[in-house]
Amino acid sequence: MARRSLKASTVGIEKAKKAFKIREWTQEYLASEIGLETRQPIWKFFTGKPIERQNFMEICFRLGLDWQDIAELPNPRLLTENNQEWEDCQNVESLVQMLRSRLSDKIKSQCATTRLLDIDQPIQLEEIYVSTNILNNITSRRWLDILDLQGLITEEFDCFNFNQLYQERASAIQAVITYPKLMVLGKPGSGKTTFLQYIAMQCNQGKLLSDRIPIFIRLKNFAEDARETGNYSLLNYLSQELADCGASDQEIQTLLVNGRILILLDGLDEIPEEDNAKIISKIRSLAENYYKNKLIITCRIGYQQYHFEEFSDVEIADFDYSQIEAFVQNWFVNVSKNSIEKGKALACQFMQKLQFLENQQIRELAVRPLLLNLACCVFQARSDFPVRRVEFYKQGLDILLNRWDKVRSIKRDEIYLHLSLAQKLELLSQIAAITFKQGHYFFTQSIVEQYITDYLCNLNIAQTEPEMLQLNSEAVLRLLETHGLLIEQARGIYSFSHIAFQEYLTAKNIITSPNPQILEKKLIDLVSHLTEPRWRKIFLLIAGMLDNPTCLLQLMKQQLDRLVAFDQQLENFFNWLNHKSLSVQSTHKRVAIRAFYLTLELLDDLSLTNDLAFSLGIDLRLTSNLTPDLALDIALQCALHLSVALSNEPTLDRVLALSFALPDRQTLVCNSELQSSLQKLKEQLPTPVQGREKLKEWWNSNGQIWADELRLVIIRCRNIGHQWHFSEQQKEILKQYYTASQLLVDCLNSACKATPTIPESLLATLLLPTPKILMRNSIQQIYEA
Repeated sequence: MARRSLKASTVGIEKAKKAFKIREWTQEYLASEIGLETRQPIWKFFTGKPIERQNFMEICFRLGLDWQDIAELPNPRLLTENNQEWEDCQNVESLVQMLRSRLSDKIKSQCATTRLLDIDQPIQLEEIYVSTNILNNITSRRWLDILDLQGLITEEFDCFNFNQLYQERASAIQAVITYPKLMVLGKPGSGKTTFLQYIAMQCNQGKLLSDRIPIFIRLKNFAEDARETGNYSLLNYLSQELADCGASDQEIQTLLVNGRILILLDGLDEIPEEDNAKIISKIRSLAENYYKNKLIITCRIGYQQYHFEEFSDVEIADFDYSQIEAFVQNWFVNVSKNSIEKGKALACQFMQKLQFLENQQIRELAVRPLLLNLACCVFQARSDFPVRRVEFYKQGLDILLNRWDKVRSIKRDEIYLHLSLAQKLELLSQIAAITFKQGHYFFTQSIVEQYITDYLCNLNIAQTEPEMLQLNSEAVLRLLETHGLLIEQARGIYSFSHIAFQEYLTAKNIITSPNPQILEKKLIDLVSHLTEPRWRKIFLLIAGMLDNPTCLLQLMKQQLDRLVAFDQQLENFFNWLNHKSLSVQSTHKRVAIRAFYLTLELLDDLSLTNDLAFSLGIDLRLTSNLTPDLALDIALQCALHLSVALSNEPTLDRVLALSFALPDRQTLVCNSELQSSLQKLKEQLPTPVQGREKLKEWWNSNGQIWADELRLVIIRCRNIGHQWHFSEQQKEILKQYYTASQLLVDCLNSACKATPTIPESLLATLLLPTPKILMRNSIQQIYEA
């Protein structure tokens, strides 16, 4: 067998065939997943013929098998031709153990602790580390078209979750065991360095790859040392590490030739540009000349321009729920130095509140350890997440664009160094605003480079020659990708790494204007999108970002009034709504009562959820103090709803439910007419003892008359339960009005937390008939005059 070939054993072939059968793949499909042009290597694999070592390992990994269990590996004793060779093998093993022991303290010094942003002290790696996963088939989405990606978008679209859509997750440790050469890619703060430190510590303790000596090298530090000495030889650097532990030149050569070194190279993207080519050349030379050694390199996604031969590329997967939970538990107990009891309690609160709907975007950003650490820091300070999300997004962007590189002392390309943080944010805000307004969550490389070019042309620092502008635009795009804010989702197709950043930057672009007239014009344009669901978060963000959001709120209210103006039937409905709210005995805000009855009355027409969320957004007292009038009307509306369901399918269970839903005499003691009418209707209902057939007979002859009578009683006595017979167009307008009114209330709440002087008149005139609003405004204008 050739030194770079492997073949499957008889037992291994049977195991592989079983795994292959379970997956229901074809040989052609498996070949395409591995990147082979033909299925011949797959056929050779299953027939026990030798194939290239890398392909053999890749096939086993795809099948979820350990290649060493499948391969036909000779017994070390049979490899030796005499006792001397076996003795030499034993000597190598002893040498490995001796040198690993001597290197142990240095590995601990390099890898036993880690630093988290905004945490004063180093943290023991074992106290914070969470098992890492990688993504299989990271090239599987490379050939998607932009139309394929746009097809993923719905009205509820809220994140770019390709991890679940296109890729399977696998254990990162298994990938380390499987692949002899590994390029570990990841977004900034995804845990690449921490993972490499963990591998080094596990090997150092003999728990992983115990036949190897781990050597951990930060490539940025190596580049600095190499520049000072003029010696860029990675081989010499490794040899010196071993020589410092007492290894002779012959022993070092023996270890390298026998593949006994685990070489861990951290931060390929952190190498200064001027050193890049030299160091890459030395890595390639080392990997080729001493191919038996295991190499693992980490690098940010978007930076790797050079692909090493025989290296397998894998990508660090975002945290799933269980990993977030494990990290949070470790953080609140070990990092924040709480007592175990308090730490666990805070971790539990964190996870519970993370599931709240209003925290959805924090939850989706927290899949990256760097941003999850930020969320933990914020939560530790107040035992809650910030009400104003803008602060969280602002800090997250600052970390990704600025602070994370500063902490790690990383310098980027010259063109980018001339851009201040404010200019970087301005550029990203322009890209975000243009693409979001167009409804484009995905955009081609040429388009985004043109946006960058247009921006650079307006800066004095930019060279205006077309070729230089193109090169600079490509460099800026690559670095924005390196920062983890723009991601190449498919070949030549980009998006923001998370829609929360695109939305925040879009909002920032709208409000960032020194001219009040330009700002007002932008807000007027914004309000034209009031009824579009995807703009909801933009409104909320801007309401929280503006120093004085009154203008925005007034424009929203005017747009709301226009929606239902000049429609007589809608006018009648809002007149009823106002009259009904005034007839109710309650200490709650009158607008909250209107919101309550709007929801109650349109429950079926608009398929609304009966959860009082709209009313509660206006007056939280409704949660603990529902007045008798409101409680009675909810019960009656429920009974009316059950009578409609009974019409569709009369069953004994539904009759019983309807009977229990009708208010009892004690509840109706102050309304004798309603009490008497409902009692008569109750008495007409069949009893369970009469049986199913009697029920059907009764319903067929009297049921619809009974249901109509119930509705008439409720309308006469309580003035609810009307059948408005809205057209489909009117229903659509009412849905838009309802949703937009909720949005206005949410914006008011968001703005009032920052600006308590928001005029109450905005709320006072909400959900009133348009002429009444116009009349009130006219009276107000006369009064002010």
